[in-house]
Amino acid sequence: MDGPILALFVLSTFVGGMVNGLAGFAMGLVVSGVWLHILTPAQTAALICGYGILVQSYSIWKMRHALNLRTLAPFIGGGLFGVPIGAVLLGYIKPDFVRDGVGVLLIAYSSYFLIRPHVHSVKPSLPADVTVGFVNGILGGMTGLTGPVITIWCQLRGLRKDEQRAVFQPVILAAFVLTAISLTANGTVTFDLMRVYLYGLPALGAGLWVGLKLYGHLNEDTFRKVVLVLLMLSGLVLVFG
Repeated sequence: MDGPILALFVLSTFVGGMVNGLAGFAMGLVVSGVWLHILTPAQTAALICGYGILVQSYSIWKMRHALNLRTLAPFIGGGLFGVPIGAVLLGYIKPDFVRDGVGVLLIAYSSYFLIRPHVHSVKPSLPADVTVGFVNGILGGMTGLTGPVITIWCQLRGLRKDEQRAVFQPVILAAFVLTAISLTANGTVTFDLMRVYLYGLPALGAGLWVGLKLYGHLNEDTFRKVVLVLLMLSGLVLVFG
């Protein structure tokens, strides 16, 4: 990378880290719009996973007081089956149809709940949680988006902001780890890419720190709206990206 491109990469990495610190997800949404113009799709996916593992691990550590392994197990278990199935389905289903369909649903969901002031909580159940984890894994395997389904479910459950992040961030982390293993095995991760990865680490750390500081000042309603706006942006990227 030459100077201007490297500066653009570092700046986008900082913004991506900040958004992840603030909302707990959507780093890939922020950075891919820039990185796909200077890196290959496979390299972009690998860097998102590599950085995502770091930022999610650190954020989960900060939220450790809210973690509940019994709550997490159904989502992660369902996702472990869903991710490889989603990857296999790519060979049989046109991904554009999936991306457009999911994008429209995200836009409709976020628009409705941004306008509607109150959300009636749904009752949790083990079959529902496993199914949500499974569907979330399939979507992640097909599109690389491992956050929207589980994030929506956490909102519908009526969880508080720390409780939401203590659920959807570990689930996203597990999907990142699975993806990173497969990308490493197929040779996407090279020494040159590792060098680029190291260039972005300071900016990532600084952005994450700023985002977490901002998160500490959000009340429950503002956090809900931030998540809904990011879900809408995810949908717009899927449909028009």
